[in-house]
Amino acid sequence: MGAVLGLLAVAPGALGDDRAGLAATRDDLTPHDRARVEAITRPTDDFSKPEPFELMQGGAGTSRKRPNQDAFSQSSANLTFEEEGTFKLGNALFRKLWVSSPSSTQASDGLGPLFNARACQSCHLKDGRGHPPEGAADATSMFLRLARAADTAAERYLVADRAVLNFPDAVYGGQLQDFAVPGLAGEGRMSISYQEEPVTLADGATVSLRKPSYAVADPAYGALDPRTTLSPRATPQMIGLGLVEQIHPADILARADPDDADGDGISGRASVVRDGRSRELQLGRFGWKASIGSIRQQSAEAFVGDIGISNPDVNKPWGDCTEAQAACLAMPVGVQERLGDSEAPDPVLDLVTFYSQNLAVPARRDVGEPIVLRGKQTFYGLGCASCHTPKFVTRRDAPNKAQAFQLIWPYSDFLLHDMGEGLADGQQVGDAGGREWRTPPLWGIGLTQRVSGHTFFLHDGRARNLAEAILWHGGEAETARDGFAALPAADRAALIAFLESL
Repeated sequence: MGAVLGLLAVAPGALGDDRAGLAATRDDLTPHDRARVEAITRPTDDFSKPEPFELMQGGAGTSRKRPNQDAFSQSSANLTFEEEGTFKLGNALFRKLWVSSPSSTQASDGLGPLFNARACQSCHLKDGRGHPPEGAADATSMFLRLARAADTAAERYLVADRAVLNFPDAVYGGQLQDFAVPGLAGEGRMSISYQEEPVTLADGATVSLRKPSYAVADPAYGALDPRTTLSPRATPQMIGLGLVEQIHPADILARADPDDADGDGISGRASVVRDGRSRELQLGRFGWKASIGSIRQQSAEAFVGDIGISNPDVNKPWGDCTEAQAACLAMPVGVQERLGDSEAPDPVLDLVTFYSQNLAVPARRDVGEPIVLRGKQTFYGLGCASCHTPKFVTRRDAPNKAQAFQLIWPYSDFLLHDMGEGLADGQQVGDAGGREWRTPPLWGIGLTQRVSGHTFFLHDGRARNLAEAILWHGGEAETARDGFAALPAADRAALIAFLESL
């Protein structure tokens, strides 16, 4: 007992940080293959023409179909016939509308009791990017994460050991759920107010940035804990997730520089988390703060947190209901013994995971246009590629051949970066502090309007276009942002054209 008590004063991040299971070098390649990978992923210095294979930014699985509203909903082009069938079954479950218990459709029972949406597709409409409520009360594709940091030595130990990411609100749980089944009140509504802040660029042009403030309106179960922070999260696009999952950890860790040893002002940090099932350490690479290590875990936690559906990996039939919500815990649940011990028994989670792993990345557009090549050179020149790493080659030993040894162009290093006070949410999530965010992949960003019908960017959709998104960058990205603001209008337009080609 004394030894345990002695550990309780440990600082966050001091435990479980031995990178167990995270190889320092790629152990899936022969020396010949390693040389090939190093050569093909080396940053370019020739902006006169497209790079080899640049058009196929999702490797052999890239979708070459017409980039219409369904551009993010295509299956990887290199799936087998049998895998196409599995993908379609997963798609059907992704779109499935769950209902409250009890009901006549027993295989669909289990919604809530508190929830944000009735289906995965409701948040990830067309598998695209979410948005803040604009003009209507639709907050389905964006919600508030609720959490506080560790307060005691015991809590700090749990975070440092990666047993927990943070601590949910004692009454409202880990996120605000605005909907509830009949007979129960939803928890409240996300309230947003904006303040316009003009920014004058070097050539005299003015861009107005909208600074949001967040609150919980009409809280149904009393006041939130004053220590609880509110972190708005728009749903990210779904493309290329299986490819990201198969980037070798060594390739991501190689770009980490937590102490800025090279003095370039960029100090990306890896997020290390525990797997939801094995509890082994793994690299966090999904979610706005890189708090999730696998697509299966992301799917399992979303089922419970967003819809209130228990599953074999996160078996919580009452979803995010807390001990303080007695009425919620008294509601019936949808577990059917003849089907299994959870509301979404096997193979539901397997199929939804497969679907999520195999949504294809669309092919690039206008890749050889002079304005796009000029914008690409500007992107590199400003240092954007220091965090938005253009390309990787996935693991040769990936469990699915469709994702194995693919040259991909996600434009992300999947590391945590300090983005400055302007974008800070003040919420610790595991290794990520209140000013840190994972570099989001840029592939597909130019199709946001076509797929999702809007151009709202960043974690909370505050940016109304790509220029605003760039100008919100701070912290480690401040130099790049200032460089963008100093560009002539033609060069700014070229950079935007490059981003829109992704």
